Amino acid sequence: MSLPLDPVAHPLDHLAERGRDDDPALVLREEGLSYKALRTRIGQLASWLASQGAEPGARVASWAAKGELTCLLPLAAARAGLVHVPINPLLKRAQVAHIVSDSGAKLLIGTQARLDSLEPADVPSACSVFEEGATIGASRGMGEMPPSAADPEALAAILYTSGSTGRPKGVMLSHANLWLGAVSVTQYLGLERDDVVLAVLPLSFDYGQNQLLSAWYAGASAVPLDYLAPRDVTKACARYGVTTLAAVPPLWVQLVEQDWPAEAVTPMRRLTNSGGALTTDLVRGLRGLFPQARLFPMYGLTEAFRSTYLDPSLVDSHPTSMGKAIPFAEVLVIGDDGRVTAPGEEGELVHCGPLVAQGYWQDAARTAERFKPAPEESEYRGVAVWSGDRVQRDADGLLYFVGRRDAMIKSAGNRISPQEIEEAALATGLVSEAAAVGVKDERLGQSVLLVVRGNGDNEGLKAALKRDLPNFMQPHEIRWVERMPLNPNGKVDRAALQAEMVA
Repeated sequence: MSLPLDPVAHPLDHLAERGRDDDPALVLREEGLSYKALRTRIGQLASWLASQGAEPGARVASWAAKGELTCLLPLAAARAGLVHVPINPLLKRAQVAHIVSDSGAKLLIGTQARLDSLEPADVPSACSVFEEGATIGASRGMGEMPPSAADPEALAAILYTSGSTGRPKGVMLSHANLWLGAVSVTQYLGLERDDVVLAVLPLSFDYGQNQLLSAWYAGASAVPLDYLAPRDVTKACARYGVTTLAAVPPLWVQLVEQDWPAEAVTPMRRLTNSGGALTTDLVRGLRGLFPQARLFPMYGLTEAFRSTYLDPSLVDSHPTSMGKAIPFAEVLVIGDDGRVTAPGEEGELVHCGPLVAQGYWQDAARTAERFKPAPEESEYRGVAVWSGDRVQRDADGLLYFVGRRDAMIKSAGNRISPQEIEEAALATGLVSEAAAVGVKDERLGQSVLLVVRGNGDNEGLKAALKRDLPNFMQPHEIRWVERMPLNPNGKVDRAALQAEMVA
């Protein structure tokens, strides 16, 4: 039986109130939490957070693998009146130091090994550091903080995402943003109380975090998993009777190559994809493995959460379409003349409505570039996200991706800033110029090609980048050149460079 889907936004920490007491809410390696236990643990962790003396609205950062702490913090921090800043556990110390400093975090909670990798200057003196296990242990002795009465428009989380111009920027999300995102996904996926959602994507991404929130809104069970190999995913699906699996195309490529036991295939009801388009071969492979499962291709960006999904009934007839807007999202295609385009006419994808984020943390300039007044045709008006993505809409209202305006590299579902890689290369002192571009890759979508001019110490450069950049940012190839192509403004001509390198 489907749940009633009340769209009214509430404080985020109320989300787990919807599950039945004895139903499984969170399946952890050590132990499982029923909904009653989940609510108790959220209240206890919120009390511990509040006891640390941080003022309302202070940021609490987490840097740990999936576990009790990282799963509970989105709701516990909200209940304590704090703002959660989840950090991708794959990041290295330089990126983490930037996020901790930029967010002004007053608390940093992480695994000991990760915390030990930081240098003293990486953590501001005003930020208190706590080990994950000790925090969980201490919180279990606390009384429960009751559900909050927070303003749904209050800031609840800052998610850091790479931009095309340098260091990661923090996207500010309200209680309402996250609450309505959970309601929306629950609605169009048709999640039920007896569903089991395998959460394999990073909880530092909106797509990954929503796996928890939408499952809990539906009263379903969430199973967080940090996998080392694709085989770990198939084993988890079989062990827990997973009904809902979300992934990005590079992971799907690996998963269709696995041998799937019947106990992993039979319970599967739905597969969801974002972070890149599915190929026809990949759709065919997933159909062959899971003939009974509904396949949901989706599109989104952190600044506006999820934007569109393609109805599973249309996947075979419209395999390259992005679909239509998800519930609570309004998506317009705006031409260069500032008006809504006609069918078949290319324009910029503009996101309006209550899922639009509140801008970039302490970055008015970049906020003004992306968050602008909604087009006159918008039903919601207010502020909209101008995505920079070029799309077309057909006569039936289905959207099709054309391309991007910026130079972002999208690899294995990660949005990678070329400038961040370039800055790391220049910081080694081994190169005098650097340019990172994305090249087509059958498994990753795009791989990173780093073009440099310098002393030719290839092994030294590779070793330095391995030390300073996370694995997903590592160049798959480094090419040394004597000169870089320049545009009329004297800047590196990325389009010419990319055409030259892939020729």
